[in-house]
Amino acid sequence: MSTTTAQGLDFSRLVITKTDSPKPLLPSDKLQFGRSFTDHILTAEWDSQTGWAAPVIEPYKALTLDPAASVFHYAFCCFEGMKAYKDADGRVRLFRPEKNIQRLNDSAARVALPTFDEDVVLKLLSEYTKLESRWVPEGRGFALYLRPTLVGTSPDLSVSRPGSALLYVIASPVGNYFGSSGVKAISLQAASSPVRAWPGGAGNKKVGGNYAPTIVATEQATHQGWQQVLWLLGDPAVPEEQYMTECGTMNLFVAWINPETKSKELLTAPLDGTILPGITRDSILALARERLVPQGWTVTERRVYMHEVKTASEQGRLLEVFGSGTALVVSPIRSISWNGGVIDCGLPEGQEIGDFARTAKNWLEDIQYGVDEHPWSVVV
Repeated sequence: MSTTTAQGLDFSRLVITKTDSPKPLLPSDKLQFGRSFTDHILTAEWDSQTGWAAPVIEPYKALTLDPAASVFHYAFCCFEGMKAYKDADGRVRLFRPEKNIQRLNDSAARVALPTFDEDVVLKLLSEYTKLESRWVPEGRGFALYLRPTLVGTSPDLSVSRPGSALLYVIASPVGNYFGSSGVKAISLQAASSPVRAWPGGAGNKKVGGNYAPTIVATEQATHQGWQQVLWLLGDPAVPEEQYMTECGTMNLFVAWINPETKSKELLTAPLDGTILPGITRDSILALARERLVPQGWTVTERRVYMHEVKTASEQGRLLEVFGSGTALVVSPIRSISWNGGVIDCGLPEGQEIGDFARTAKNWLEDIQYGVDEHPWSVVV
């Protein structure tokens, strides 16, 4: 009796078929986030019996999936968002790509999808990025957005672990998120319901099911004049117990004067299972500890309660609030609607970004675009 050993993902088996009809590049001023795509797609199929098939890079195409595929019915889906940047010498760089691939593997395990050799996926991603390098636009704020995705493909309506899956990567050239007008501060509507994530849930994983349920609340906030939702946890009947989690799809930071020490402090929510462990978040924390703590700052990961932020604003101790993420790096916050009032987040009239948010943005972009040679920036 013979037994079949499941095949691991193998970079040496990669098959590349280049397109015969390269698409024209869009002008930089026509790039919209996630609306246009490059010439090729990277795919690797997985089966529970045979393991990973040979990975393939081929011309961009539509996927063919059975209507009963598990991704459509039970959200067996996880993904990553990352970027490739072009430096002043024309070299293409990835920013801490191993962190994204590690998080994709963690997300896959959480939703019963197959895990993979992270080093192999990094090599595949690098090879794919090299092939699509002409699509990486030049200039600060411009990049090639990469979307690794893993979905369950089993045609099976039983609620069970998928027997087959597809890992794929597509890419989209993106322009400066804020356009030629520069960074613009936004205002938030704090919401206790609906809840984006909860203790013991999957809020710390980048899974598809985390995102669709946030859209209606975001649309409602927009219709009321706010640009994004600040997701809260804590008893909504007890305002003193409500605390910040995330802002839209971003991690959130607060810079203030600590009421006890009277020194500057950078605060963000802890990784307690309800917070996505953002790579931008982690980078800001690491750089702040390295560069600001020697200047007298404190950097703290803990629950940040809304009443604390409100009091700090009223006492003039709230310096700035901002979101962080791959798409924008930082997004300054001007005000937050909460508990029947509006909290002023410290930005002076006419100023769109605070001093620390601007500093953090420059720190990260200098690394991403190779101005500051740093181990986090990987040339492909």
